[in-house]
Amino acid sequence: MWITLFLVKIICFSMSQAVGGNNSFTTQKPLRCEDVLLHCTQSSLFWTRCYEERTAACELKRRIFGFSRQTVDSSLEGDMNPTSHHRIHIPSSAFKGAATTVMASVINSTYFKLSPPQKSRFQFHRREGTVLRGLVLAVKAVNMTENGEIIRNLLQPIMLFFKHNKKSSQITDGTCVFWQESDNGTGYWSVKGCKTNKTEDEFICSCDHLSFFAVLVNSEISVTNLEAEKLSYITYIGSALSVVFTFISLIVFIWLHRRCPEKATGLHMQLTGAMFCLHLSFLLCSFWEWLRKNEDSSICLVLGLFLHWSLLATLTWSALEGFQIYLLLIRVFNIYIRRYLLKLCLVGWGFPTLVATICGISGVYGKYTLQLRETKNGNSTAQMCWISSDFQSKCPLVSYITTVAFPLLVVVFNACMLGLVVCKMRKLRSDDKKMSFVSSSDWKEINKEKRKRLWRDCVTVLGLSCVLGLPWGLASTTYVSLTGIYIFTILNSLQGVFIFLWSVGLARKS
Repeated sequence: MWITLFLVKIICFSMSQAVGGNNSFTTQKPLRCEDVLLHCTQSSLFWTRCYEERTAACELKRRIFGFSRQTVDSSLEGDMNPTSHHRIHIPSSAFKGAATTVMASVINSTYFKLSPPQKSRFQFHRREGTVLRGLVLAVKAVNMTENGEIIRNLLQPIMLFFKHNKKSSQITDGTCVFWQESDNGTGYWSVKGCKTNKTEDEFICSCDHLSFFAVLVNSEISVTNLEAEKLSYITYIGSALSVVFTFISLIVFIWLHRRCPEKATGLHMQLTGAMFCLHLSFLLCSFWEWLRKNEDSSICLVLGLFLHWSLLATLTWSALEGFQIYLLLIRVFNIYIRRYLLKLCLVGWGFPTLVATICGISGVYGKYTLQLRETKNGNSTAQMCWISSDFQSKCPLVSYITTVAFPLLVVVFNACMLGLVVCKMRKLRSDDKKMSFVSSSDWKEINKEKRKRLWRDCVTVLGLSCVLGLPWGLASTTYVSLTGIYIFTILNSLQGVFIFLWSVGLARKS
């Protein structure tokens, strides 16, 4: 008899487990709300699903930091503050009019394991970045009239507020995302169904569903005083070398132009002169500000104008170098232009002079203050004669057009011209291969000649890159990493040295 009763108990227990298998979390004894996260992360691979269900029925006996619970209905809007940096506003029409219990909690982002990126249409909304403050805001709602059904989609979006401190965290941008879980317990951050707005001190997320929310931010590359000092030494040494070598290059180009007057040599000579003025003016501006700290004088205004004019002249002559390549490769025939070099000089020197004069009359130039971030000693500043910081704060459009948009246009145009040169060289080399295959049988000599031509072609492309001012395009890498800042600084401060090597190569060729 007892054996029969034992078998009946086993069968009943198995049937209850089978029936309740799909609702295993809700049939267990309610946990305290502060223990739910630890319990779910230790007992389940898909801990987010466990967390959703267990927080709906957890016991809240005291106030817990980072956890809030509130009941709302069609006549009552909800406002919840799990922490001082997170706030949730729930409109009364977001749910179906019935009484609804809303739970909001803050979870450390380390619990969320990212899956590897996949090139799939299912991850089209995926975003990458750093979670703001390393905290994720979980928002869940349970309908009190329908047996505790978890609500996911909303009739009207809710508003999520994430406070940030721009001065301390150096935040440049942010995107509202939610956690999209995959089949293996990992997941990714998605922007689907969420919109982002930003104010001076917070991100505002508008989302049409309930989930685990966060703000992904991109931090600025901060340069400490030590790194700034290293970069300063590199810049000063490189600019000093460029001043010396551009002066020598200028003499070489003048000699070549007198020996054999050519348009290309004249262009190189003008570009070298502009580059000489650029590096010289930079050293003068930096030296004057170091010599006369905290003194506002008219000399600093003149030096700022000279530096701005030199930069514009260098970029303009780089663009004219690209225009010369266009005439040689595209307009091969009928390219004779009367007083061609004189007309180029009117553009190359006239345009920068016009812009610098207008800016000078408008009071653009003065002291420019660069903010440096030092983790131990707070923030510090570095100053030089340039477009004044006060003017940039009032009218940033002038600085943007002359120092961002114009260089970008020059780099893009000259990059296209360099691409044409590379295509032309490849076509010539392919023709040479056909000729050598037909006429020559000495393969060793052919391979040796190929290596020499490849080396000359690489040197030519690198030299043209410097002449066309393409190293200025590396300015975009300064927003990515500190390594990009070093590369940009080294290559652009040594432009004069590269021009000197180019002039030596032309002298040997002539």
